[in-house]
Amino acid sequence: MEFLANLVDGFNKSFAAQFFLSPLYLGSTLLIVWIIWIIRGRPTGFLRFVAPKELYMHPSTMVDIKIALFNTIFTATGALSILWIAPTVTLWLLDRFASITGGPMAIPETGIWQGILAAVLLFLTQDLCRYWNHYLHHMVRVLWPFHAVHHSAEVLTPVTFLRAHPAYSALQMLLMSVMIGFVQAVILFAVVGQIEPWVLYAGTITFNAYIFFAGHLRHSHIWLSYGPVLEHILISPAQHQVHHSSDVIHHDKNFGEVFAFWDWMFGTLYIPDGPEELTFGLADRNGVPIAQPHPTLKDALVGPFIEVWEEISKGTSLDPNKKATKDQDCEPSS
Repeated sequence: MEFLANLVDGFNKSFAAQFFLSPLYLGSTLLIVWIIWIIRGRPTGFLRFVAPKELYMHPSTMVDIKIALFNTIFTATGALSILWIAPTVTLWLLDRFASITGGPMAIPETGIWQGILAAVLLFLTQDLCRYWNHYLHHMVRVLWPFHAVHHSAEVLTPVTFLRAHPAYSALQMLLMSVMIGFVQAVILFAVVGQIEPWVLYAGTITFNAYIFFAGHLRHSHIWLSYGPVLEHILISPAQHQVHHSSDVIHHDKNFGEVFAFWDWMFGTLYIPDGPEELTFGLADRNGVPIAQPHPTLKDALVGPFIEVWEEISKGTSLDPNKKATKDQDCEPSS
């Protein structure tokens, strides 16, 4: 009973429940969509504009829902609770820094500007980690099968956000834990002396604010661009939809989660000139569609491990000249 109680508590606290079931996020999304619907001259009834039956009843969406439920339950059990790595790395590095220099460089009290600097550095670190995790899952053959589960979605709905293989989520958490642990150690040692609770909350509030403004539309049929100037700074829903496109010109573009300047900096930014007709799903390097490799929950969870084993057996899993992207000219296993 204690396990079941913890499971229910974990579900209630899960990102899925807080994100998708939050009246605040749902209300903000509906308001934004309503404004878009008005601006576009009410092309259909509002309910059909928001949730076309052919998208939300599509077989791909049914798999989205199954994966989302699996991931939510899996996470609620604490199976991916590896964030203890961050404080472990922080404490270890602080000890190393102190042994080298004889003590911390920062003053013990945290001023307002030091706190703001710490909050900004932590938020940028988290977002950069998301960028590189995403980038590596496209470029490394042994990682791509796990991320291909997400890209095999043939239609986009907000639930597609949770169409992620558990291994992808675990690797992202591991990378972020190590990097955040390192940055926290540097901040504590050289900037603030101690991290106040509000500094940690600031990052969460900032990310929630970003999600509040059209976060649900990133995986949807509704095109929303921020314009060429702002899309050099922030990733818009339209830019992320482009990232899912099977068109060759869109391959390996717009890896960013919040900030677009990572893509701009590393040469992976794509800014559309206007609304584009997009086809979603996996395709080879010539843009030719690949048959759905994940038609069931079992295929989505087990198939990537089989593909990874095949890649390792070939000895080409880390060959940079044979990167694993959705434009790769090979058939993923089913």
